[in-house]
Amino acid sequence: MPSQTRVNAATPAGTEHDTEPPRPATPSVVRPKKLFSVPAPVKQIFDKFPLTTYEAEDIPGNVHNSGSSGRNRLFVFIDPKQAATGAPSFNPQCLKWQAYLKFVGIDFDLVPSNNHASPTGALPFLYPALPAATRSPIPSNKLQKWAIEQVHCEEEQQLNIRFDVYASLIDHRIRNAWLHQLYLNELNFKQVARKRYINPATSSSAVRTALAVQLQSAARDELLKYSDYIDVNTLEADADSAFEALSTLLGENEYFFNRSQPGLFDANVFAYTHLILDENMGWKYNRLAHLLSKHENLVRHREVLLQKYFS
Repeated sequence: MPSQTRVNAATPAGTEHDTEPPRPATPSVVRPKKLFSVPAPVKQIFDKFPLTTYEAEDIPGNVHNSGSSGRNRLFVFIDPKQAATGAPSFNPQCLKWQAYLKFVGIDFDLVPSNNHASPTGALPFLYPALPAATRSPIPSNKLQKWAIEQVHCEEEQQLNIRFDVYASLIDHRIRNAWLHQLYLNELNFKQVARKRYINPATSSSAVRTALAVQLQSAARDELLKYSDYIDVNTLEADADSAFEALSTLLGENEYFFNRSQPGLFDANVFAYTHLILDENMGWKYNRLAHLLSKHENLVRHREVLLQKYFS
């Protein structure tokens, strides 16, 4: 009669007892002192070539290169050739912080990157200059605090109680319309999103297809957080009302909240208005540009910032 193996009920699932066949009984007993002994030939090899623990690798972009050790480095979505000239990023979140740091007078180099290279899984992030002993990557949600500490600039949220209310128009209504126009309009997705986010990442057609599905699915899921279904007319109408509110807020002033210098709110608005109006983006369908162009002060605001800080 074949032998049966009894499973110990106390053994947790996934251990070797669940997967390995039963072992035959061994007549001899292994003494504890020999349990971790190393055969002499193996020991001789390791004595000659001992194990070495290497330091952790730097984050992508060669941030420790001596040539850039004295410079702040901002990691963003951008074409390498454009990074060398300090051109605006093609990603609104990256452009927002790129512009803000310029506005407050912080100098930095741009480094082309992607979300996988970020410590938080999202761009942008900044790697500050020396001293190396105290520097660590700064994610976007801590960039304003870091900038204020560097140049002692004002924090806009404390200067105007309307800041958060109007910021929500950008972060929700305009952003949602942007997501649909860029990722869910098939013409734009092929001509704009694919060329910037997918094609540079890999030459594999299979991987590109998978990335495309992921990007469009993520955009769709984000929009469905605010509605049971996606209605492009509603999204564009919401963006239209947001542009009108921002235009009223700006009025005849050069910068928002009648500031003498542009700040974080100006950077947030510019991040979308510039990319919506930028002919180099290659838009095939751009309803947002039509809605935005009705407000001359917003168009002028974008042109002033572009010429002053990105020319």
